Amino acid sequence: MSTDAATLSNIVVANHILANEEVVDAFGHISFRHPDDPEKYLLSRARAPELIEADDIVTYRLDGEAINAGDRRPYSERMIHGAIYEQRPDVNVVIHNHSYEVIPFASTGTPLRPVTHTCAPIGSNIPVWDMRDKFGENNHLVVTMEQGRDLAAALGEGTIALMKRHGCVVTGATVEETVMKAIYLQVNAKLQLQAMQIGEPDYLTDIEIQECTAMQQAPISLDRAWEAWCRRAAKNT
Repeated sequence: MSTDAATLSNIVVANHILANEEVVDAFGHISFRHPDDPEKYLLSRARAPELIEADDIVTYRLDGEAINAGDRRPYSERMIHGAIYEQRPDVNVVIHNHSYEVIPFASTGTPLRPVTHTCAPIGSNIPVWDMRDKFGENNHLVVTMEQGRDLAAALGEGTIALMKRHGCVVTGATVEETVMKAIYLQVNAKLQLQAMQIGEPDYLTDIEIQECTAMQQAPISLDRAWEAWCRRAAKNT
C-alpha cells in the first residue's frame, strides 16, 4: 500500500512545526490514521521531530506492528497512537508530547482550563491519566496495548488527556486542528500559571469556549495560523 507524497509531506511539516513551536524537543511524535485503511496509521521512525523526512514515515497496524519498517527503529510509545485509533474512529491525528509548561498541571492535578479566547479549543474538562493506578511504579512509557488502551479510556470522548508526571496526548480530526490544539494547550498552561501567580484566573465559560472554538477552528483562523507556523518552521529548518 503506497502513501501519496502530499500526505507524507503533511506529516513531515507537522513534525517540524511542533518542534519549531517547542511543543516537542528531541522527544514526542505525531501520527496520522492511514488515509486508505482506518486499521493502520502513519508514524515516523524513532527520530527527533525537527529532523524527520518523508523517508522516515512507517505504516503500522493498530496493534503497533510495523508493516514496512525495514531497518527503521520504531518509537517505543507507538501503542499510544494505535490504542486511541482503535477506540476512537472519529480521531485521525494523535500527538504525544512532553510540553514542560503542561507537565506541572499533569503532575499536580490542578485543572487546566482556557484563560483566553485563542486557547478555547483545549476544552473545559481535561482528564488526567495516572499510569500508577493500574500499572504501578515504572518508567512511565506507554509500551503495551494494555497501557495504551487504559490511556485511551481515560481520554474518553474528549480530545486531550494529561499524563501524570509525563506529558499529554492531543487528538483531532485533521492535522491542522490537532497541531493548533497542541500549541495552544502549551500557551494556555503558561498563561494560566502566570495568572495564578498574581490572582485567581477568570476562565472562559462553557458558552465562550464553544463560540471561541468555532471561531478558532474556522478556515479564516486555522488557515492563517497554519500558514504562519509553516513559514516559521521552514525558516528554521
